[in-house]
Amino acid sequence: MQRTLLTEMAIKFCCFSQEPVDDVDSWGESIEKLLSCKAGQMAFQDFLKSEYSEENILFWLACEEYKKITSAPEMISMANQIYTEFVQTEAPRQVNIDSGTRTNITNNISEPTLGSFDTAQKMIFSLMARDCYPRFLKSDIYQCIQQKHGKS
Repeated sequence: MQRTLLTEMAIKFCCFSQEPVDDVDSWGESIEKLLSCKAGQMAFQDFLKSEYSEENILFWLACEEYKKITSAPEMISMANQIYTEFVQTEAPRQVNIDSGTRTNITNNISEPTLGSFDTAQKMIFSLMARDCYPRFLKSDIYQCIQQKHGKS
């Protein structure tokens, strides 16, 4: 019997995750609770990788880190990295945002602010919450983790 990639990832996460996953039951309450936990982020990223949409969580996480920056040189550097990796047309991990948002970021990338990616991040979050998160809750990855680490 041939295993699917998703099943393989579920087994890997369940069997090799050494960290306790105490809050796994809360992951089913909201995407916000899932993403507030490092193990939840990892499980969701594995799931998105299986759906060929890992760029969404990677972009979201990069934006979260970007918002913590305190120095201008670091902000400029990271803004350019995020833009090159996720936003510009033909980026290696281009996220699915509308052309107006993409154009706005492109026009302002030379003078980035902490809010430069806010609109795009909200779009990607909404996409994940609406489309990916409900499928994640039904996935082998989540079911396996819940069976191993959940309380209910």
